[in-house]
Amino acid sequence: MKSVKINSLTFLNASFIVALLVFMGCSSKQNPKKYTAKIYQTSYAGDRLKLMNSNDIKSTSEENKRVSLEIIPENEFQKYIGFGASFTESSAWNLATIPVELRKEVLTKLFSHTKGAGFSLTRTHINSSDYSNNHYTYVDDNDEDLSTFSINEDLKGFSGDENEQVKNIDLVESSYDIIPMILEASQIEGADFKIIASPWSPPSWMKAGETSTMTNGSLMPKYYPVWAKYLSKYLSEYAAKGIDIWAITPQNEPLHYHDARWDSNGFTPEQGRDFLKNHLGPQLVKDGHLNLDNLNEGVKVLIYDHNKSVMNDYVNPTYSDPEAAKYAWGTAFHWYANSELDDNNFYTKELDKLRKDWPNKAMIHSESSIDIDEKDPVGQYFRESTDYAGTFVPFETYAYDIISDLNHGTQGYVEWCVILSHKGQPNPYDNFNSAPVLINPETDAVIYTPLYYLLSHFSKFIRPDAVRIDLKGDVVDGLIYTAAKNTDGSIAIVVFNKNDAPTDVSFTIDDEVYSSKIAPKAMQTIHLQKP
Repeated sequence: MKSVKINSLTFLNASFIVALLVFMGCSSKQNPKKYTAKIYQTSYAGDRLKLMNSNDIKSTSEENKRVSLEIIPENEFQKYIGFGASFTESSAWNLATIPVELRKEVLTKLFSHTKGAGFSLTRTHINSSDYSNNHYTYVDDNDEDLSTFSINEDLKGFSGDENEQVKNIDLVESSYDIIPMILEASQIEGADFKIIASPWSPPSWMKAGETSTMTNGSLMPKYYPVWAKYLSKYLSEYAAKGIDIWAITPQNEPLHYHDARWDSNGFTPEQGRDFLKNHLGPQLVKDGHLNLDNLNEGVKVLIYDHNKSVMNDYVNPTYSDPEAAKYAWGTAFHWYANSELDDNNFYTKELDKLRKDWPNKAMIHSESSIDIDEKDPVGQYFRESTDYAGTFVPFETYAYDIISDLNHGTQGYVEWCVILSHKGQPNPYDNFNSAPVLINPETDAVIYTPLYYLLSHFSKFIRPDAVRIDLKGDVVDGLIYTAAKNTDGSIAIVVFNKNDAPTDVSFTIDDEVYSSKIAPKAMQTIHLQKP
């Protein structure tokens, strides 16, 4: 028997909260405030989505920086789709190694917004990806009619022989896989998430110029019609299993196909345009997945799905062609390379240009990740860590990247793998990432990394269909903030303090003032709710 250990600081149960925190003292019975308020903090000092009390947020020094902000709820901007992380085969394999009750607990803490993070926007891969146990597709070789098409690869479970990293690891439930994982997550009480599906590579027999199986090279034009039908079939087969895919990207990282070490496929901007215009778009319409009269209905097509630094160059050929643009709901983009984000102001100019040039097209951040430090998987988020992309402080980079994206029009933010092992495995290509949840498949120990709590500051309190609202005030180096209004009228303000000293922050809304003290190197969510 494996021992079960959980290395985490979990959410406080609401039943143990004996009082609501009201900023700036108690309201009089004759003139109660319009909102009650709770403050949650995650900090370098050890807070993990900690519910703060009045002593925690009371200023103790006149020397603290003071920031005044005004919340203007009637000034609304983009509507939010959600926040979360991705379902991968590697994530499913890790869940297959732990007891069923512990597995349900992990999924609850990921997908329940009352008992956990409430992830509401996710992603998964079509065919295998870098976080699959090996290469796979859904058809037999050279089957141009797709008569052998089957998504059994996402259903069949694991044998333990897929690669060296998974050998000799006991599986509690060998039949577990991506589809069972998604279905189980969807059954968590209160779960409400959408899925973006992305292909890493077509089958090798459809491609030219590969360096190894499903790696590098490009889809041959003669197979464009077959590949379009293939992707449409995927949507239909997933729907038949009870999983409605919310959006699809035609290709993951279309510019990473010369030196990739895992499944990849090249699409130039013009090839991507032509594939969508002449093949994928018409096929999705024909099969009833896409509604040209209303792109908000049915499956959404998100083009590009690569680094935001050059996304405008890529999307312009598609969006400037009306016959191609009519199929595209929006743009998906990634944050790589991480080390360049701060130097380039997190590419806010690129975001602004995309929004200005194509105001009717949505913007979704669809992938981010960092390399894991398996010796220090928690501490690495709070210090300079070396990644393939350079050296940076991950917690700060994530905080600034997410808030910058949101303040410049982005409607959702998705991390890469939702769950990996404590070594960032399995990944047959020695590309080991961290994740919101890490599992030791031999001891069943579970770590909820700082990234889990950071993402929770958004996903738990900014729910689907919330809108970004105006938040105006002092500009202070090292302080970044954003605000959103939920459909139930509650308001979430997320503030990150990068500085080494605490900051006193006051918020004015409807002529009422609420105050907080945010600790050094900390993120806070201030959740305002109407009584």
